[in-house]
Amino acid sequence: MTLSARTLLAMGCFVLSLTFAASSFVTPFAGFDPNQFPVPQNNPPVQPAGYAFAIWGVIYLWLIIGSAWGLYFASADLGWHTMRVPLAISLAVGTLWLSVASVSPIWASVLIWVMLGSALVALFRAPTANQAWAALPVGLYAGWLSAASCVALGLLAAGYGWMTETTAAFSFVIVAILLGAFVQSALKRTPSYGIAVAWALFAVALANVQKEPTLASLAGGGALAMMLPTFKAWRGTPQV
Repeated sequence: MTLSARTLLAMGCFVLSLTFAASSFVTPFAGFDPNQFPVPQNNPPVQPAGYAFAIWGVIYLWLIIGSAWGLYFASADLGWHTMRVPLAISLAVGTLWLSVASVSPIWASVLIWVMLGSALVALFRAPTANQAWAALPVGLYAGWLSAASCVALGLLAAGYGWMTETTAAFSFVIVAILLGAFVQSALKRTPSYGIAVAWALFAVALANVQKEPTLASLAGGGALAMMLPTFKAWRGTPQV
């Protein structure tokens, strides 16, 4: 029996979710080396506290389980297929991201925005049914990427001397807050997106309580502000 294009893409997304997760074992990455930048970035204020990166374990596992569920139960579903096209692009780029990041922060920053853009398209296209396996894992993934993409720009701005570390941190934390609030408000569902953005902002706040308390207040306030559109999205999310 010939497999349909939709089923083939469903299989591809499942495989890419596996390769995406496996890349973290093949290419261990503990953040950019400070000396990868002309101005070494030693403990920059734009970077979240280390605990925050544990969210990747949840993201990897949820994407794998969700894509497996979709392959088995919704391989030919049009709503899933529409989501899978950009999601496959994001996961394919994500599979390569760690190996690129270990060599070039500039190209890593370009690619993480590609990952984010395609993940957001997938999120807005995600079907409203079966949220637990489609929109919610993609939302968590896109939410973390929204914050991480802004952190990447903050590191570049300070690391290449375009801004001071503090100015870069303030600038791109504000961008992360505005981007996160805009996306969650426009989406009106899938609260996992806002939860991931808030998680990252709280981690930036925690990392700066001692060294940059004003930045910590900004990031913490932004995380709290994210709760309003996130709560509205939770109320508007269909039963999963």
